[in-house]
Amino acid sequence: MSKKIAVVLSGCGVYDGAEIHESVLTLLAIDKVGARYQCFAPDIPQLHVVNHLTGDAVEGETRDVLTEAARIARGAIKPLGEYAPADFDAIVFPGGFGAAKNLCTFAVDGPDCKVDPSVEKAIKDTREAGKPIGALCISPALMAKVLGAVEVTIGSDVDTAAGIEKMGAKHANTDHGEIVVDTNAKLVTTPCYMLDATVSQIALGAENVVNKLIELMSQTSAAMGGKLVSALAFIELASERIDFAA
Repeated sequence: MSKKIAVVLSGCGVYDGAEIHESVLTLLAIDKVGARYQCFAPDIPQLHVVNHLTGDAVEGETRDVLTEAARIARGAIKPLGEYAPADFDAIVFPGGFGAAKNLCTFAVDGPDCKVDPSVEKAIKDTREAGKPIGALCISPALMAKVLGAVEVTIGSDVDTAAGIEKMGAKHANTDHGEIVVDTNAKLVTTPCYMLDATVSQIALGAENVVNKLIELMSQTSAAMGGKLVSALAFIELASERIDFAA
């Protein structure tokens, strides 16, 4: 059966939601490796609405993160509260300001940010299940807040890297398409538009993250298979001892 990856969106549009290029190219990368995806988003109001032509906030307008993210997912999206790690092999968070404004408040509060409860639960539950997590662009800051002592990258922005390290994580500088892998946390990160990037460079970063997630999934499956074999062997041995004692 093909692998299935959850993709968490934070709205629609770089300035107040999910970065569209990063989101779509992540979906494409998943499809290209023969895996399946399901989009999710928290059902919450956006921090604000930004006119993407001028870059200015729009006074008096409100939008919903899930409703906006449905534009990218072509309607095939679920509330993040319905996400369960048991149904997926990995989870990925594309970037965009929505990751730092809607999924958490890092864009406003820096290291003292708060995380949406459904987002925090999804990340922690996936980590507890031992399944891989991918994060693009500014999303690694979210991982630092929730997971603490992990190694991530957002490229080379000094101030953002300092904020990440203040939350207890370690930051590594990277260039276009490069990834940082925290093997203990099974966390894969890449800078994408945290650098001055082209669309093809975004595609490369997304592909490298997804490819590494697939590799980590295989390692997870092999480890689980080994544990199952050991458990069955133990049961068989225990059964033989009971028979011998009888």
